[in-house]
Amino acid sequence: MQQQTFKDAILNRRTLICVFTGFTSGLPLYILIQLVPAWLRSEGVGLAEIGFFSLIGFPYTWKFIWSPIMDRYTLPFLGRRRGWMLLTQLALAASIASMGFFKPEFSIWIIAYLAAAVAFFSASQDVVLDAYRRELLPDVELGLGNAVHVQAYRLAGLVPGSLALVLSDHLPWHTVFVIVAAFMIIGILLTLMIAEPDRHPAAPRTLREAVLEPFREFIDRAGFREAVLVLAFLFLYKLGDNMATALQTPFYIDLGFTRTQIGTVAKFASLIAAIVGGMAGGLVMVKFSINRALWMFGVVQIVSILGFAALSEIGNNLWMLGAATAFEYLGVGLGSAALIAFMARSTNPAFAATQFALFSALVSVPRIFANATTGLIVEQIGWTSFFLLCTVMAVPGMLLLFKVAPWNEEIAE
Repeated sequence: MQQQTFKDAILNRRTLICVFTGFTSGLPLYILIQLVPAWLRSEGVGLAEIGFFSLIGFPYTWKFIWSPIMDRYTLPFLGRRRGWMLLTQLALAASIASMGFFKPEFSIWIIAYLAAAVAFFSASQDVVLDAYRRELLPDVELGLGNAVHVQAYRLAGLVPGSLALVLSDHLPWHTVFVIVAAFMIIGILLTLMIAEPDRHPAAPRTLREAVLEPFREFIDRAGFREAVLVLAFLFLYKLGDNMATALQTPFYIDLGFTRTQIGTVAKFASLIAAIVGGMAGGLVMVKFSINRALWMFGVVQIVSILGFAALSEIGNNLWMLGAATAFEYLGVGLGSAALIAFMARSTNPAFAATQFALFSALVSVPRIFANATTGLIVEQIGWTSFFLLCTVMAVPGMLLLFKVAPWNEEIAE
């Protein structure tokens, strides 16, 4: 029965849609955390400045503030979810394409404003894509559907983190940014081709209801103490992982790898690991439940950080670069798949946009604040000690699993 469920879950149109929502959602974020830092570093911007530059990611942590607007109001085209999807995708394409026309040494503040605009439109797109996916997937497909979404999300990083870096060795930066922005056409075509979900809860009747009811419903359903523990878990589960990957590309550059080596060896290794992680993650969540996946994937996620510590000690070695990157993408991909499935399970479809936005914003908070300080930490203690610190910071989130997702607790579908 479980094998049949797994087969039915992957061989349907809903799973295919999750591939494209993942790619479209991941592309803007990886532009901000991979392409922009590599661009700034190659143009002579310091690590501390690059770290503080990540503060432009605040929209990812505050998107639950404007998500009720997207729950309450429907634009006059394409429907409640698809209208907002198209609007944010067009804005993303324009803001990404324009960024590369400015020089960091002369226009760093203009670049910061444009990066903040990308973050705002990206976070807004995530709100509506998460709500659409929650309404699209039946409960039995939440684990696998979100695993597919996460792996496609991470595969989107190959465009700004691999293709763009290789192209930057041969083309001017403004051309590179235009090419990367053109990949948003994939999301635009998706929006135009899909339909609104069949399971489509009625919109809140007032903006006040859209703002207050999602929070009240979550606390009433979970209980105040349990709700606080869930929110703390969402904040801490990927803290160490987010810190370890915050300055990944500058780390590779500091070890002496060329941008072409980073764009080929590191990203090819991440591609293979992401595919394996997606298949394994979906199968485990169908067969062993989301709770057990959080435990198993969390352990892999923590241990994978040590691969970067080893790479820091070994230095410029292409084989170790590939191995450390593959292990990292396997751990992070598995952990993200289980965490997003957990978040989806914790939402009420009637308030999917706001509740999912709140949960994912909490997950983003550690990345934003950690990224802002990691450059300073690395400059003080060095890369190896930094990655060991990241490993320690990943432990508290695992300990909270005893309360929010016990290994032996059965969750009724």
